[in-house]
Amino acid sequence: MSFVQIVVLAGGTGGARFLRGVRAALPEATVTAVVNTGDDVTLHGLRVCPDLDTVMYTLGGGIDEERGWGRADESWTVKEELAAYGADPDWFGLGDRDVATHLVRTRMLDAGYPLSAVTAALADRWQPG
Repeated sequence: MSFVQIVVLAGGTGGARFLRGVRAALPEATVTAVVNTGDDVTLHGLRVCPDLDTVMYTLGGGIDEERGWGRADESWTVKEELAAYGADPDWFGLGDRDVATHLVRTRMLDAGYPLSAVTAALADRWQPG
């Protein structure tokens, strides 16, 4: 039996789906994802890492398959309220379930944890493999 290690550079929906395919094609391989953080942003005081989240949700079974990003079975109450205040940018919105991820990430980053440790902690919840 050979031991296979694969490193994949990934970002967003396409990268997440590619990783899912690699895992399906090579179930015995150890796959490490190096995920883009260049699109990370602070929105409404929360640190949002869209590519990390898309990979985590996709591999962990929580992605909205139709949209290709965000959580499945998402609601948008907070987004709607922010829009009513004129506080939500029209190019991006956070779903209610997704906000929990950003709250945890922001709290951990503010406590001094590096993004790698925060991502590992969030992945404990999703078990992306």
